[in-house]
This record gives sequence, C-alpha cells and structure tokens, in this order.
Amino acid sequence: VQLQASGGGLVQAGGSLRLSCAASGRTFSNYVMGWFRQAPGREREFVAAVTWSGLSTDYADSVKGRFTISRDNAKNTVFLQMNSLKPEDTAVYYCAADYRPFRTGHTTRIVDEYDYWGQGTLVTVSS
Repeated sequence: VQLQASGGGLVQAGGSLRLSCAASGRTFSNYVMGWFRQAPGREREFVAAVTWSGLSTDYADSVKGRFTISRDNAKNTVFLQMNSLKPEDTAVYYCAADYRPFRTGHTTRIVDEYDYWGQGTLVTVSS
C-alpha cells in the first residue's frame, strides 16, 4: 500500500492542525493505521493508532486529550486532528499501515510491526 501524508505546517503554540494520510493500492480496511513522529536527534515515537473499524484507538500519553485519530474507509484516508499544540510537538509526522486482515481489534505502538510508511509531513509549533 502507498501512503501519502499531508497537512503539516507552521502553527503557533495553542493552535491546531489536521494531518491526512491517503492510502492506495490495497484494501484499506485490512490495515491498522498509526501516526508516529520524529524530532531532530530523536528516535521515531508512537503518537496514535486506530483499528480497521475506527472504533478502537490508542494514544501516547503525551498527546492524549489533545490529538484525535480517525479514519474514513470509504475514502482510504486516516486523519490526525491536533489541538492545543505545543513546541514539543514539533517533528516530522509519519503515517503507517499495519497489515491485519483478521481485524482483531488490536493496535500496536511498535515501529517494526508496521509494514508501510508514508513520506512524512513536517509540523512546526512556535512558542
């Protein structure tokens, strides 16, 4: 599956951004979708994930209550709504797809368990 992330940009602290990730090439609903981020000099870290149905989500503690992940299977797109942004949210954000054809209702935070990655979109939050 090919993933194309978009929606990054420069925003002031306290502001909002909505990231999108469009998927193509395979049955989108067979994939758990996740968002990760990587700041300069740091390892890639988990942000959020959503099951195939969209009914179950998981968030890193650092973004819980501020970010919302969702998906539209009819449009093969996953979203990350980011509110109350902080300077420490500055990073390149990546969407990723984890192939789970049995649709178990589980998600994962582990980078290596995701099979496909988008190219990343830069989010910069100024103080």
